[in-house]
Amino acid sequence: EEAARDLVWFKPWQKVFDSSRKPFYKWFIGGKCNLAYNALDRHIGTKIEKKLAIIWEDETGRVRKFTYLELYHEVNKLVNALRKQGVRKGDRIAIYMPNIPEIAMAMLACAKIGAMHSVVYAGFSAKALADRINDARAKILFTADGSFRRGKIINYKEFVDEALKECRTIKRVIVVKNNKNKVKFNKRKDIWYHNFVKGMPADAMCARMDAEDPAFVLYTSGTTSKPKGVVHVHGGYMVGVLRTIKWVFDLHGDEIFWCT
Repeated sequence: EEAARDLVWFKPWQKVFDSSRKPFYKWFIGGKCNLAYNALDRHIGTKIEKKLAIIWEDETGRVRKFTYLELYHEVNKLVNALRKQGVRKGDRIAIYMPNIPEIAMAMLACAKIGAMHSVVYAGFSAKALADRINDARAKILFTADGSFRRGKIINYKEFVDEALKECRTIKRVIVVKNNKNKVKFNKRKDIWYHNFVKGMPADAMCARMDAEDPAFVLYTSGTTSKPKGVVHVHGGYMVGVLRTIKWVFDLHGDEIFWCT
């Protein structure tokens, strides 16, 4: 409860913890919040909005930087584009991308809408991607034309096209032009990311989520059996993450956190 007070809640919780259905514990019962709001929106209008939120560099030396305000605007454009596409609270969206800024934008946009995202590790096969799309019944898929790994070009779109032969739920594939790799395009289903968000407003309303509403599903590797989808919710997850940032990584707000 002390940790939760470090975050913004649209409505306070009535009960901190419910263990009546072990092991399906519930946290912050009755509370209304949003994971993306606490990651971005609450910083807008403060001095934090001018700070860098993302410093990205790939193995070719390309560098891209986004302040909190710039990231907020990019996420909002994507939120509006997804809503125009018909994405609503409770929908499922799959993400199969290299570690580029757009992967963070996609996750934050889904959370802001209230759609549950499923990030599939970009090193997984087309079959593994198809299994996870089908299990989550995802209707939108984010990917990229390709990426680099140890100097080699990895064609993600090729893996996606193969996976979608086994998937019937995907209505739209949004493709980031990351390394100008030539890819096959299905004009009825595929769209470039930059065209998808083109002309979209840079402001968007944030969904009020129940603390126990799903934020995302993360699948186990499946090496021992069928992959299991582990669901994380808005309330408990954001509280746990912030306390981890403070106590495990000992971040105070003036450091650069490096993830490779």
